[in-house]
Amino acid sequence: MLLNGFYSLWGLLTLALLILSIYALVHAALQREDAFRAAGKQTKPFWLIILGLAVVVQLLPLGFLLLNLVGLVAAIVYIVDVKPAIAAVTGRGGRGGRGGRGGGWSSSDGPYGPYNGNR
Repeated sequence: MLLNGFYSLWGLLTLALLILSIYALVHAALQREDAFRAAGKQTKPFWLIILGLAVVVQLLPLGFLLLNLVGLVAAIVYIVDVKPAIAAVTGRGGRGGRGGRGGGWSSSDGPYGPYNGNR
């Protein structure tokens, strides 16, 4: 019975890793190629190949643990490092509403707008 719980937990973990890899692959596929170069990251085809291989390896029924871990690391690196850099370059997401290029909240903002003192 304990073994059945372990296998169901392992199945859920494998499904979560597959969803994470698919999300990273779809996000990479929807981005412009020049955004990768502008962010100073590897090229779009590089990430599509790496993330595509990660998805394929996780779909294989044999379950190569080492390759699954490599694919997981690639997906995490993409989501944590490349995705925010691309968002900052393209102006989507990030801090300040426009990728950190102004237009967001300031430390001197009050509830009704910026506080400028008596100016």
